[in-house]
Amino acid sequence: MYGKAVLGLLVLGVVAVYGQGGGDHHHHHHLEEYIDYQAHPHYHYDYHVHDLKHHDVKSQWETRDGHHTKGVYTLIQPDHKKRIVEYEADKHGVRYTVKFEGHGHHGGGN
Repeated sequence: MYGKAVLGLLVLGVVAVYGQGGGDHHHHHHLEEYIDYQAHPHYHYDYHVHDLKHHDVKSQWETRDGHHTKGVYTLIQPDHKKRIVEYEADKHGVRYTVKFEGHGHHGGGN
């Protein structure tokens, strides 16, 4: 969910915008959007949220080099267990590994 939002921002960051026009003050500037679909994708990002007041603790990192993407995201679940999801994607598909840390606690308590 958050990865898609960040990925969308990264895609926007790859877009190059060029202005055309001369020095003539009466000439209108025209902007064209250019996306190089042949470019070798290469990026890394990470983020962390640690909001104990709202019980929102999570993180993610992802790196991509060409057709190979690798990442991990973690979150503290409502039962207080930490979920860790590792993933790797390439031209053959996506593989996930899900692990849990800690003991589940049900019921109240802030």
